[in-house]
Amino acid sequence: MSLLFSLKEVGKNVHVATLASGSSGNAILVGHEKRNFLVDCGVSLKSILRNLEILNIPSEEIEGIFITHEHNDHIRGIGPVARKLKIPIYATAKIWEVISNRIGKLDDSQRIIIQDSFTCAGLKVNVFPTSHDSQESYGVRVEMPEGSSFSKSIGIATDTGMITEEMHQALQGCDALVVEANHDEEMLWQGSYPWYLKKRISSNYGHLENKQLAEGLLQWIQGNTQRIVLAHLSEENNSPERALSTIMRILKDSPIAKENPELRIRVAPRHTPHELIVLE
Repeated sequence: MSLLFSLKEVGKNVHVATLASGSSGNAILVGHEKRNFLVDCGVSLKSILRNLEILNIPSEEIEGIFITHEHNDHIRGIGPVARKLKIPIYATAKIWEVISNRIGKLDDSQRIIIQDSFTCAGLKVNVFPTSHDSQESYGVRVEMPEGSSFSKSIGIATDTGMITEEMHQALQGCDALVVEANHDEEMLWQGSYPWYLKKRISSNYGHLENKQLAEGLLQWIQGNTQRIVLAHLSEENNSPERALSTIMRILKDSPIAKENPELRIRVAPRHTPHELIVLE
C-alpha cells in the first residue's frame, strides 16, 4: 500500500501515524481534518519534515508537541521543530524541569504546562501515567471534544515496564492503539546486552515484553477496535516477525479473534512513517 494519502481522504475523521519508532527516535502524528499535533519528537527536524511530506501532511498543519517523558529518543528534535514551526510544547511541570535546559531557546508562549488533560488541534488529550525510569512518563487517549458527533478514540502508550491500572482504564475500547512491544524475553536474555541493561529493560520501570502487551490487548480490544500498531520495538531484542507471531498466537485463541475479524495489527517502521490510519 502506498504511503501517500490526499488530504481529501483524511476529511473529518481522526487519524494517526507513527513517524519514527524505536530507541533511535520516536514521533507520532495525531489529528483530524487539517489539524495535527505530535506525540514526542525524538528525531531531527529534517526527519520530521521528510516523513510528514511522505504522508502528504503540510508542516504548517502541526499545532503542537506533547512530550511523554524526557528521554532523548523522545525529545531530541522538539526544540528545532517547535522553533521552525512556531508551535507550543505541552508537558507536565516535572518534565519541564528536566528538559528546559536541553531544548534551546523558546518563547514563553511555547512552554505549556499540562496536568491530566488538555486540548490541542481541536482534539481532547487525556493523559495517564505509565511506569518507566524517567522523571515522569505518560500515555495519552485522544478523542474529539465532548458534544462532537464523531466519537473515535486513539490510545498511545510506549515506554512502560508494566501495565498500570491507569493504562487499563484509558486504553479499553479505543478504536486504534499505538502500543509498545519492545522486546522478546528469550531474545533479551540470550542477547549481547550487559546484565545491568537486561535487568533495567525487563524491570517494572523498563519496557513491555511481547507477551505482556498481548495480555493487555486481551483486555483493551473491544468490538469497535479497528487497528493496532506495535511500536518501540528493540532492534536487537525483538523483530517484527517475532512480535507479530507472539501476539497473534495469544489473541487468536481468545474471543477477540471471533469478535473482531477485521482487526488489523501492524508493526511501526523504525525510521519511516507508518501508513496513515484513518478511523472511519
